[in-house]
Parts: sequence; C-alpha cells; structure tokens
Amino acid sequence: MAEDLHISSGSKEEQYRDLIPQIKGLIEGEPDLVANLANVAAALKEQFGWFWVGFYLVKGEELVLGPFQGPVACTRIRKGRGVCGSSWAEARTLIVPDVEAFPGHIACSSLSRSEIVVPIIRNNTVLGVLDVDSSALDTYDETDRRFLEEIVSLIPMS
Repeated sequence: MAEDLHISSGSKEEQYRDLIPQIKGLIEGEPDLVANLANVAAALKEQFGWFWVGFYLVKGEELVLGPFQGPVACTRIRKGRGVCGSSWAEARTLIVPDVEAFPGHIACSSLSRSEIVVPIIRNNTVLGVLDVDSSALDTYDETDRRFLEEIVSLIPMS
C-alpha cells in the first residue's frame, strides 16, 4: 500500500503546491499508465473532494473511460462532443462554470454542475484528457488550469 497522502489545507494554490511533490513521488519510476492515472485521480479526489475526477484516453475516434474516482461515468465520448470531446478536438483546457450552459454538454450525472477538462498532449497529439467535475457551480479557475496542466504534464504516457 502506498504511503498516506498528506492532505493539506490552506489556499487552493497552497494545496496544489503541497500535492504536486506527492504526485511526483507516486508516479516516479512507475511505468504502468493505468497505475499512474489511478493514483493521480485518487490524489486529486482526496485533496479537493471534487465530485468526479478521472481520465479518458483517445482510442480511435473516441475517448474511452480510464481510471477515475467518483460515481459511474460515460464510457465513450466522440471527438467534439461535450466538454471532454471539445477539449480533445480543440487541444486546450476548457473551464465550464455551468455545464448546463455548455452547448452539447453530455450529462453523465445530473449532479455535475461545473467542470474543467485538461488535455494530455505529447508531441502535439492529444492522448487523453483529465476530466474534473464539481457538484457546485463555478468551482474551477485559472489556478486550477495552471496546476492541473502541470500535473498532467508529469504523467509518463509511453
């Protein structure tokens, strides 16, 4: 069993700054993608208590559900559909303060109210996305974008 994560309190930025070295420690030297994605999802869920945290991986013309923490989720998402598919198609992070206002939002759960999706990009190719949902409106901001982009850049994708 891995060491217990130290769950920090304080500002959102302080929490990320404390969490990133722990995530590095979890994935450093571990070549298995599923293990790394599972630990990153768990670390983020434990630290912030968000409604849903997980990964979708590009397989052909779809995103396919990968490791996650939270209630059951959509299994496959087509490119350009919903927030995840749009983030993939546009190869950029999308912050959605109110998912009901996002055109074509895919409601995997009616309890999800706001969302941030961060593409995992290597060699100018999107390999997957980190999807984070909150049961509250307007949860995510530029601080989340900056730190979540840093976290996904740490994940070995080979």
